[in-house]
Amino acid sequence: MEYKQHIAGSHLSSLLEGTYSSLSRQALPHVNQLFSSLSLFLRGANVSVELTVHRFFNNIFPLVYTRFINPGIEGTVTASSTFGDCLRMIRQDVKPFGNYPVIMAEELAELLEVGRQLVLALNKGLEVINATEHVNFSRDCVKGLAKMVYCSHCRGLTLIKPCAGYCLNVMRGCLASMSELDQPWRIYISSLEKLTIAMAGHHSLELAILGVRWRVNGALLYAQNHGPLITATVSIH
Repeated sequence: MEYKQHIAGSHLSSLLEGTYSSLSRQALPHVNQLFSSLSLFLRGANVSVELTVHRFFNNIFPLVYTRFINPGIEGTVTASSTFGDCLRMIRQDVKPFGNYPVIMAEELAELLEVGRQLVLALNKGLEVINATEHVNFSRDCVKGLAKMVYCSHCRGLTLIKPCAGYCLNVMRGCLASMSELDQPWRIYISSLEKLTIAMAGHHSLELAILGVRWRVNGALLYAQNHGPLITATVSIH
């Protein structure tokens, strides 16, 4: 999943470099920050997908406004200036990218939540598996295992293996003390199955991540087509 995010970030960077070269270099750090924050969300960090997406569009608005919509003021206004800060603050009121930021934020928030829950569940399962590796077996269990493995060796019959039924009984005795894990483990497996089905049903999760490029492209085209209106709206704020 994180590999897909890396690919999506590369696709978006390629789009900016190829189609919007005037703002690609300055926008690249914001692209990296966007996908870095989405990756942290998937790992369980306390990150808001909606705020991450809107922060991305807030940050690129000064670049779009000064290098794309009004390239004539590029030399007198910098993205880090007070005017740049003002543009970031009023971006959601001006709506220079139409509804693309809202759609992208809602879409990613819904679909990435499924991926996040799966990652957290897998991590929890790994913790359980690691815990079972350090279980202390009882003395009877150790004796049973030794007898199962070496009994025939005492008679010099090193190639004879114990019957399957005997092995099964020994293992049942060894794992009897862990029987309380059976029900929680079954619930865990059932939850994983449901999450997997949800992700399979929402195969658009992958498409949504890879589709960030097209959402951003649509937003930039919207800004390009509505440049005069955006300029007029900014001037009254």
